[in-house]
Amino acid sequence: MSPPEPPRFRRVAPASTAGAAPRAGPGAPADEPVRLNKRMAEQGICSRREADDWIERGWVRVNGQPALMGQKVLPADKVTVDKRAEDAQQQRVTVLLHKPMGFVSGQAEDGHEPAVVLFQGPARWREDRSPHRFSPQQLRGLAPAGRLDIDSVGLLVLTQDGRVARQLIGEDSGIEKEYLVRVAYHGPGRPAPTGQLVRIDDDDPVTTNVQAVFPPAMLARLRHGLSLDGQPLKPARVDWQNPEQLRFVLTEGKKRQIRRMCEQVGLKVVGLKRIRIGRVVLGALPAGQWRYLGANERF
Repeated sequence: MSPPEPPRFRRVAPASTAGAAPRAGPGAPADEPVRLNKRMAEQGICSRREADDWIERGWVRVNGQPALMGQKVLPADKVTVDKRAEDAQQQRVTVLLHKPMGFVSGQAEDGHEPAVVLFQGPARWREDRSPHRFSPQQLRGLAPAGRLDIDSVGLLVLTQDGRVARQLIGEDSGIEKEYLVRVAYHGPGRPAPTGQLVRIDDDDPVTTNVQAVFPPAMLARLRHGLSLDGQPLKPARVDWQNPEQLRFVLTEGKKRQIRRMCEQVGLKVVGLKRIRIGRVVLGALPAGQWRYLGANERF
């Protein structure tokens, strides 16, 4: 039997020179020590969970010494990662799924299945050109990076890669998400014969040519000026795609955000589809099918 290959390590850039250096808290000195897993995550090397796993496996060293769980490091400390960690990371997959209505994004609830059950060999899109081969082992640790409501459809990302998850749903994520939203109007705005505005009865909403009766001031509020859960929302891009459909581009993802935003201005969402996350688009991927994120695709 041949002897085991000796571990090979690569250096992690010091925090003072890395592209995504750890940020000190308010009033904290720049050289304040931070947890090793946080430094590795902020530099985009892996997620904190992955970092802890690598530390436990002995794949991380600090100044040449095996790293310890919970260890803190200074900007000048030299952190190196075993090549085996990189190899394991390259085997992790990210899946793009066209979620149909009726599936929940995460754990099963109220008798509804999670979208991950659609990740099966027969449901792979035949146009997928990725060299990855489907394996049931890829289900291990595969989790949604973001939510999509049970009554919404479109692009849902499932990933084993903590770096992808952090990029999409990390607390400092600014990734754009684009939606097409079909609406009906229940608020004031229908022109009366006198030219004045009258309130629309909830049983008689405007469902065609909504754009013609929806007040421009309310569209401006959708773009900026609404709050949810006591917190002001970030500015959004909201425009008419056609007379019955709005296009939303958001950089945050509060629970049922678009539906709740619309309710505040007298609109009711009757259809919602996510078509883009960052630079990755849903495209022609059929409902209920999936494909792997391409090697050259980036969010």
